[in-house]
Amino acid sequence: MLLVTLAVASLLIFLITAVLPGNVGRIILGPFASEAAVESLNRELGMEQPVPVRYLSWMGGVLRGDWGQSHTLDTAVLPLALERLGRSLLLAAYALLLLVPPALLAAVIAGRRPDSMFDRTVSVIGLSLGAMPEFVTGVLLIMVFGVLLGWLPVQALPPEGAGLLESLRYLLMPALSLALLLFAYLFRMARAGMIQELGTAYTRTAVLKGLPRGAVIRRHVLRNALLPTVTVIGAQVGWLVGGLVVVETLFRYPGIGSLVHAAAVDKDIPLLAGCALLITLVYTLANLFADLLYAALNPRVRHAWGRD
Repeated sequence: MLLVTLAVASLLIFLITAVLPGNVGRIILGPFASEAAVESLNRELGMEQPVPVRYLSWMGGVLRGDWGQSHTLDTAVLPLALERLGRSLLLAAYALLLLVPPALLAAVIAGRRPDSMFDRTVSVIGLSLGAMPEFVTGVLLIMVFGVLLGWLPVQALPPEGAGLLESLRYLLMPALSLALLLFAYLFRMARAGMIQELGTAYTRTAVLKGLPRGAVIRRHVLRNALLPTVTVIGAQVGWLVGGLVVVETLFRYPGIGSLVHAAAVDKDIPLLAGCALLITLVYTLANLFADLLYAALNPRVRHAWGRD
């Protein structure tokens, strides 16, 4: 299904970019270029060919490793997109590091005591943060920690030669804005899993046999309760990489999200299509890895695959 997904996605990406308004030759040469020069450049770029022919030509290049040339930056698309993707993956990993441990810990505590004061407080705070778009959270973080208190830099790109701690300091606000947005979703999924597993027959049997409740949770409940969050986290990895346009633009971070934004503004079709296809590849691979990890942790899924 991964190959089918990528094939369908590549077709949709190319069709969407093909119908974007604007004359590519005019955009590249500027408003004062002659009509003849614009038409000549469009023919040179293959823009006069039918869309199916252009799609097959583009896909043939993609399969050969030639993802085309950026019209505005005059550089190969694939190396540039891979470089920016690496920076976005770093930011996404930092956001997950800030998100996953607190969300799972809070879910375990809340799931053990549903409807407690802690459960209600964390649920309300998480839903409130999740209701705010990332650009709102980012602006609030900039105003408080960047402008009023001056604790953190407003721009996310660390200077050349910055060490690990200094780089993490520069990336803290954009990563935190993403983590706060996703906290409620991950917390609710893990909390629901905890409540469900604590109400199962095997949990009640273990408690009735005299096993300490803490030992039952650590040895039996946690693994089963947190299994669904593996798939959720895998989906969030794909979203973090593909949904960074707003955050990277807000914090002026040169990742693949800001590159997609620049390519869309400049009508740089090869760069826009290449970045979109690369993001789709990351998203599908993240979901595939999550499914494989889920199967590795869940014997029932492994046995079902073996029977198939």
